[in-house]
Amino acid sequence: MSLLNIVKKAGVQAVGAGSPVEFLFGTVSKAKPLEIEINSNFILKGEFLVLTESVTRYEVDLEHSHTYTDNGASASTGKALTNLLAKTPIRTGLKKDDKVVLAKVQGGNKYLVLDKVVDA
Repeated sequence: MSLLNIVKKAGVQAVGAGSPVEFLFGTVSKAKPLEIEINSNFILKGEFLVLTESVTRYEVDLEHSHTYTDNGASASTGKALTNLLAKTPIRTGLKKDDKVVLAKVQGGNKYLVLDKVVDA
């Protein structure tokens, strides 16, 4: 690598270090496979996205039974909360038309999807 190219590269890195994080807003245009539209000319596909836990689907099984002891005898309860869904969603994940905030990772190859954006 020539000295000129090394100086150019150092200059680009110095400028990038001046603003290490850039925040962007986008809209989920497709959920599977995930695509986020920043503007009509800029759509990010899944391989360029890093998801935080807050934008992923999370569900729990609330149906349960347990064993207890009463007056020396052991017994089990029937299943409780059987009228709920088999898996109850706590976080729904990203869906089409969700608005999101992203952070551009320095270098610009990856975008961290921080969270959904809601109206105030």
